[in-house]
Amino acid sequence: MKKVLFATTALVATAGIASAQGIEITGSAEMGIIGGTRHGETQFLQSVDVRFAMTGETDNGLTFGATIDLDDLSDMAIGGSDPVDIGGTNEFADFTVFLSGSFGTLTMGDTDGALDWALTEVNLVGGSIDDSETFHGGFNGNGYMDGLGAQEGQVARYDYSFGDFAFAVSAELDDTGVEDPNFGIGGKYSGDLGGISLGVGLGYQTGELAAGFGVDAIGVSVTGSSNGFTGGLNYTNYDFNGSTVDHWGIGFGYSMDALSIGVNYGVYSFGAFDNAGFGLAVNYDLGGGAVAQFGYGSTTSCEFGNPIQGCTVDEDSFSLGIAMSF
Repeated sequence: MKKVLFATTALVATAGIASAQGIEITGSAEMGIIGGTRHGETQFLQSVDVRFAMTGETDNGLTFGATIDLDDLSDMAIGGSDPVDIGGTNEFADFTVFLSGSFGTLTMGDTDGALDWALTEVNLVGGSIDDSETFHGGFNGNGYMDGLGAQEGQVARYDYSFGDFAFAVSAELDDTGVEDPNFGIGGKYSGDLGGISLGVGLGYQTGELAAGFGVDAIGVSVTGSSNGFTGGLNYTNYDFNGSTVDHWGIGFGYSMDALSIGVNYGVYSFGAFDNAGFGLAVNYDLGGGAVAQFGYGSTTSCEFGNPIQGCTVDEDSFSLGIAMSF
């Protein structure tokens, strides 16, 4: 991805101000077609995004900065709707602020909680212009515990790494004071074992979906890659005031030269009911930051309260287009 760096032209002589500062601008765009029952009708899709990353350094070596995504700011200006996430909303713009040093890194804003930070999702290779390969009923993005109830997804996370290991703790506060805070802890390992790049993550998070309705989650993920092949497993257990939901996910990918293929499958199990789905992503790198992308996702799930029809709801989604990075 090409990056443009604008160094600040003047620094005010103030105690503790950075000795070097800059703003990094990156961009992305997509164009193509989307369809399937998720979108209702086959239609065109085009989107543009610009992201700013601002960094600086204090006299004593502390790094500080912020990131902001103009795409999500535009979404908020029109009421929070995301043209790709049909029926979805973004409550907060995608921005973060951080402070980092030898003590670790403190990040606040729209960032991952400790469980999501520690675990790896099973869409390991490739992507699509509308995320069809992950938009299915069996996919777990690991971030469900962030933004439960009235906690709004405004996360504070501290993380620290040492060698191949890292750990993190996180918290979210309910601004209304009605619900308990959401707390998380996670750890992960990444290293090379006999020519295999191995990653292991473990996380725990607890919070409230509503006042008096607690949710606890514990998850683990394992990934490995070698000679162009990548594989991964993800398991999470959710406890909703004594009612248990299990999620299993598995993913595989292969990359050779410009071609990348990724598949993933997942299932949520709650009692006698299941939500399951699979996704496929096929990418071909055209060079210069342009990638041809195809994505497909399919869902088979239970429809609550309607067992007469067999509790089966089928949904699919597909897309074909070009993703561009600048």
